[in-house]
Amino acid sequence: MSLITLTTDFGTKDHFVGAIKGAIYSELNDAKVVDVSHQITPFNITETAYILKNAYRNFPKGSIHIIDVDSELSVENKHIAIALDGHYFICADNGVISMIASEIKPDKMVEITIHNTLTSSSAFVKVACHIARGSTLEVIGKPINEFKQLNEVYPYINKEQNQIVGTIIYIDNYGNVICNITQKLFNDVGKGRPFEVSARHYNFKKVFKKYNEIINFEVPQEKRQYDGEKLALFNASDYLEIAIYKSNLKSVGGASTLLGLDYRDSITVRFL
Repeated sequence: MSLITLTTDFGTKDHFVGAIKGAIYSELNDAKVVDVSHQITPFNITETAYILKNAYRNFPKGSIHIIDVDSELSVENKHIAIALDGHYFICADNGVISMIASEIKPDKMVEITIHNTLTSSSAFVKVACHIARGSTLEVIGKPINEFKQLNEVYPYINKEQNQIVGTIIYIDNYGNVICNITQKLFNDVGKGRPFEVSARHYNFKKVFKKYNEIINFEVPQEKRQYDGEKLALFNASDYLEIAIYKSNLKSVGGASTLLGLDYRDSITVRFL
């Protein structure tokens, strides 16, 4: 039996998460359902795309991913099902799939046509259970060749190839801010040149690979004062991140609060 994952902006206060799980179990009582996140910022497609891209690859091939964010059906927000990289994705055609599909070409895509009187969540459940039983996408929709692009996932590179302007696409639980500049893009454009990373009034001339690389371990532990230091690094997902070492939004704060950085703010890399 395939795994079915759930990524939504439902939160956990209301009945929606329980209802969608109940609908799955009513269709397939032996289903395996895994929560990716229900704390997506409401209607935030870019945030959803980032979380989805970094979560799905950890699941086994054949997993089915329901993405129920900004999914109300309309003539401009159709529902699609996609086979890609050995996984299935069920979502609205609102650009949420573009961060994955920009790197890996989908094997098959259909526009879902089984709605009738079903709600968005119910339709997604029907499709997921249909796939889990081993049926094909063609039965639940008509083939399509295109999907909406999410422009925010692509940074800007100037003609001189000496500047990348990225956008903050996600703020994590620690207040670290992640932008859409990948390490691969950084290396491809930079070609080993010196650089400066700018975020508001703060500049960084080094990008770390781990948070604790900021520490000089030759200094005795009782004399170290690194908590609260700001740093730039490529995170575990290979995206450029601005962080505060050992941050805590509930006490000392994080990069988002201490440095005044927010969703959609710019982060610029200049190669010297």
